Amino acid sequence: MKLASRCIGFFVLLVVAFLGGYIWKDARAGELPRLDVIRAAIGDRPAIQKLTATQIFKQAFHRILVDYDKKVDTKELKYAGMEGLMASLGDPHTQFLEPRAATEFSKETKGLRDFVGVGARLSPDPLGARIRTVFKEGPAERAGVKNGDLITAVDGHVVAGKPVDDIVQLIRGKEGSTVRLTLIRGGESKPIVIAIKRGTIIAPSAEGSILEGTNIGYISVMSFSEPTSEQFDRALDDLHAKHIEGLIIDMRSNPGGLLETAREMLSKFVDTKPVVTMKGRNGKSDLVTTYPGLALNMTYPVVVLVNEESASAAEIFAGVLHDYKKATLVGEHTYGKASVQNVFTLVDGSSAKVTIARYYLPSGSDISRKVDDDGQYVSGGIAPDVKVPLDLDSRTIFGELSTDNQLQKAVELIHSKK
Repeated sequence: MKLASRCIGFFVLLVVAFLGGYIWKDARAGELPRLDVIRAAIGDRPAIQKLTATQIFKQAFHRILVDYDKKVDTKELKYAGMEGLMASLGDPHTQFLEPRAATEFSKETKGLRDFVGVGARLSPDPLGARIRTVFKEGPAERAGVKNGDLITAVDGHVVAGKPVDDIVQLIRGKEGSTVRLTLIRGGESKPIVIAIKRGTIIAPSAEGSILEGTNIGYISVMSFSEPTSEQFDRALDDLHAKHIEGLIIDMRSNPGGLLETAREMLSKFVDTKPVVTMKGRNGKSDLVTTYPGLALNMTYPVVVLVNEESASAAEIFAGVLHDYKKATLVGEHTYGKASVQNVFTLVDGSSAKVTIARYYLPSGSDISRKVDDDGQYVSGGIAPDVKVPLDLDSRTIFGELSTDNQLQKAVELIHSKK
């Protein structure tokens, strides 16, 4: 009996010491003792089972803050928990965005991503960098730089043989500072030097031009942000004024963006027609249609270039024109993103990008991407009408007719349909 009493007494002391340790930790952290911990320690397991998922999460969060052997940053722990919640869904398009990433994402969808430079898009050239596009109303245009100019030196430093990204970094600098570009221009007997005052640039997401040596319009669409529709309309109007005999719309490597922008752009091609049907978790369907009264009378053939990096709104744009037989698709299969996300802003400036529905094209087809256990593509996306793998080498430049074999095929198709 004495031995049994001693054992019981020793056990009671252990429990008291154990609870005392937790109570002391809570008191040291400025909190009252946790009753759920006390109950768990003395074997009251049913109380733990009655906790909600939110309570359990908060309890685990608290225990890490109080008991972990190193000091933990509360904000980092919270963000890691949010990222874990999103990742557990197995949906790569449902994401948690910390405040800085949320701000950048918002700027991107609004078309407000900016940088300081001269306002021109460059392509590589053995002698330096070729001016592919001069942005309208930018510093380069105001200074007299023209499409096709060849940059051979920046501030007197020869750039022949340098990667185009390195040349871009030389051209960029502090806002208001001046950069001097040495240019070779067709029709000029000697190089010219132009001084340009650097400024804040917002790169356009849609640009139009006439392909060299043809009367075929070419519009490159890089994303679907808020300004894209207006930029696309302006490019289309400019090309119509030049009486083009065909149109090529380049959606290659376009990651997508806003469904509303795709809807506005498609309204130029089809009047009051279904764009997508969205189906959410409750089984309810929402139909999105093009706007009435905006469709143009296009009597010329249209080709849309696509590849595996054409996703989301880019796939919707290409797929809708394909389903209504308004365009021929050329290139390679698209990515296969058949879901719609909504962005929910949280109180600290972070945001949650959550899949809220799946969409289906007018044909009713499901373009969802399917991959194997290694994440390699198996099926999905939109198959092109004319499959043309890109001949990619060091000379290949998207949108340059002399080196882009997919673009060459698109031109060939337009000529064959005249």
